[in-house]
Amino acid sequence: MTTVKGGRDPQERNGAPGSQTLARGLSALQAVADARDGLSIQQVADQIGVHRTIAYRLLATLAQFGLVTKGEDGRYRPGAGLAVLGASFDNNVRQLCLPTLRELADELGATVSLLVAEGDQQVAIAVIVPTHVPYRLSFHEGSRYGLDRGAAGVALLAGMPARPGERDLVTATRERGWVITHGEIEPNTYGLAVPVPRDRPAPPTCINLISHREDVLIRGRKAVQAAAHTLAGILAGPQHS
Repeated sequence: MTTVKGGRDPQERNGAPGSQTLARGLSALQAVADARDGLSIQQVADQIGVHRTIAYRLLATLAQFGLVTKGEDGRYRPGAGLAVLGASFDNNVRQLCLPTLRELADELGATVSLLVAEGDQQVAIAVIVPTHVPYRLSFHEGSRYGLDRGAAGVALLAGMPARPGERDLVTATRERGWVITHGEIEPNTYGLAVPVPRDRPAPPTCINLISHREDVLIRGRKAVQAAAHTLAGILAGPQHS
């Protein structure tokens, strides 16, 4: 699997001194959430750039709130409390969309993601890799990029009212309902994005498909558009009200 780099360096999130402890705690939580096999205290300390003692205190606090849990092997893994927090985001939009995204990823044999706009950034809230392929692209859920880059950024901007001076590509995407870009996020990588129509105040949302092969995106465009239409119906339903 090839991992596309995403997110921010923990040191860039520390901000003012008064927010340093919170920033470190959130960085520790993200590190644990991203680690499939869990992390030791020392590994967390190394990843967020603090002393082992500080990492221990941060993890102990996170464990008190059920956000991480310590296994018998001494490694920390995501706790059940995260599920509660995740379910509250946008009325559980991620869980509602997962079956459709999984089906799409396996049908096309390419990584599919769901992104929303937050301020001037695009945020991946679901990343689904295909099940039965020997080689696949991936990136972390929670990864952030500027809205001015990549197919997803263009599609999310297209889901907003027109802005003075916007890229011609955004205007075209708003009219035709899809966009393909190349190398704007990761070199030699193609991206196809389709806006998911939603009523305000829901954030602009899109499905994104990535591949090293443009033909995969061209062949899969109609399937992605159909999936976006399906998700629009799901997210407008009574279970999401």
